[in-house]
Amino acid sequence: MRQPLEGITVVALEQAVAAPFASRQLADLGARVIKIERRGVGDFARDYDRTVHGQSSYFVWLNRGKESVELDIKDPADRVLLGAMIGKADVFLQNLAPGAVDRLGLDAGTLRAERPELIHCSISGYGPEGPYRTKKAYDLLVQCETGLVMSTGTPETPAKAGISIADIATGMYAHSGVLTALYDRERTGEGASLHVAMLDSLGEWMSQPAYFSRYGQEPPRRTAAAHPSISPYGPYRTGDERVFLSVQSEREWSVLCRDVLGHEALVEDPRFRTNDDRVGNDGELTVILEETFSGLTADEVGDLLERAGIANARLRTPEQFTRHPQLAARNRWRAVETPAGPLEALLPPVEVAGREPVMGPVPALGAHNESIRAAFGARQEVRT
Repeated sequence: MRQPLEGITVVALEQAVAAPFASRQLADLGARVIKIERRGVGDFARDYDRTVHGQSSYFVWLNRGKESVELDIKDPADRVLLGAMIGKADVFLQNLAPGAVDRLGLDAGTLRAERPELIHCSISGYGPEGPYRTKKAYDLLVQCETGLVMSTGTPETPAKAGISIADIATGMYAHSGVLTALYDRERTGEGASLHVAMLDSLGEWMSQPAYFSRYGQEPPRRTAAAHPSISPYGPYRTGDERVFLSVQSEREWSVLCRDVLGHEALVEDPRFRTNDDRVGNDGELTVILEETFSGLTADEVGDLLERAGIANARLRTPEQFTRHPQLAARNRWRAVETPAGPLEALLPPVEVAGREPVMGPVPALGAHNESIRAAFGARQEVRT
């Protein structure tokens, strides 16, 4: 079955998370992704941990379906081979340290002067101009710079997000940018020079709290697992465990009071009449909900909420998520081969009717050295 990006070649001079996340999604859509790795060392994400059959959880997540070739891009022979690959590529993706591609002559201006049809995508921490342009950036640091850490946690303790959210946001925008450029090239024949900064990517995701704080003239509300500006929305104790519930409208608030709490008078209680009122008196509201739920189990409260049409959830660990009954019922797992044996991986989020994504194997370091050199006209050299 033909894949959407079949026939597209991506050369990825990448490391860590942001660029590999973008290129892995291109590989899932059928693109040929050639991953350039440091000779003898590889992408340093290979060494982040050893939890997946002795392999890095980051690396197996981000690099399935790619070809791995080891290069020393400062070595003249390897630089020629890289040039030959880029000369036949549709997309060149890179997230080297600031200024590195310019020093190597791999910047968009240089490469697209030779091949205007090339799509060149650079990922950086803070963008190509400005006082932070040469500053190194990693996920947690960008979470700090965008205000996310100050918006997360408890009133006493700010906290980072539990995932590489800045990297993931950046990889998503790089992926959509490349797809947009490929679509535009089909119509115009022209490639594109793309730049995606981590600060801008996570900054977009931080827009609502930024607006709230700037124009509301108040600091971020750090409310642990509860929502800072909607109530009731968060965890509530029952007779055994906690349940999470969310009320998004005045209609749902009325239903919750009448059909779940059995206390319809709360609808017009001046403490709780509007969402702003409920947020301002969230502590009192929490006491009322938890007193009502105290004689019930979490399962019983969940059933009540479900029958009333009130959104609810149970708190799960990441490992419990892998056993989620909804994923099992929808057959959302597929076997992916790795150098240390198969693992179960989630299907990509976008479902295309009648098509399965590629989800190719995770490559060993340098697994495609010989085939890449043969394909691009460079002999395999013996190095001592």
